[in-house]
Amino acid sequence: MAIDTLATWHRLVKERDVAGLDALLDDEAVFHSPVVHKPQVGKAITQKYLAAAFQVFFNESFRYVRELRSANDAVLEFALELDGIQINGVDMMKWNDAGRITEFKVMLRPLKAVNLIHQKMAAQLQAAQS
Repeated sequence: MAIDTLATWHRLVKERDVAGLDALLDDEAVFHSPVVHKPQVGKAITQKYLAAAFQVFFNESFRYVRELRSANDAVLEFALELDGIQINGVDMMKWNDAGRITEFKVMLRPLKAVNLIHQKMAAQLQAAQS
């Protein structure tokens, strides 16, 4: 039985359930960061980036404001405030017929937000390696 990918994603975000990413990501998942030019290939690295994003993005102001979806992909527009900066972006995801995410791309605006997220994500990823 296929996973209801978006329902699962929204539950993970709401509950800040990083551990739940393991069952949702495909082994060959690819993560596209707004600040790293090269795609990050594989479940392990995709999971690391998304786990860091859970820590950086999902504060009390985070909310999805629009959702566009088809059978195996979706675009989720989000908004949040971080360190006094209003951030707007989109999560673009694709999943296979089993419901496992195969591609996850994050796009952000404005430039101030991109710079802030770059700094915070780098710190979070570095802390996770310690």
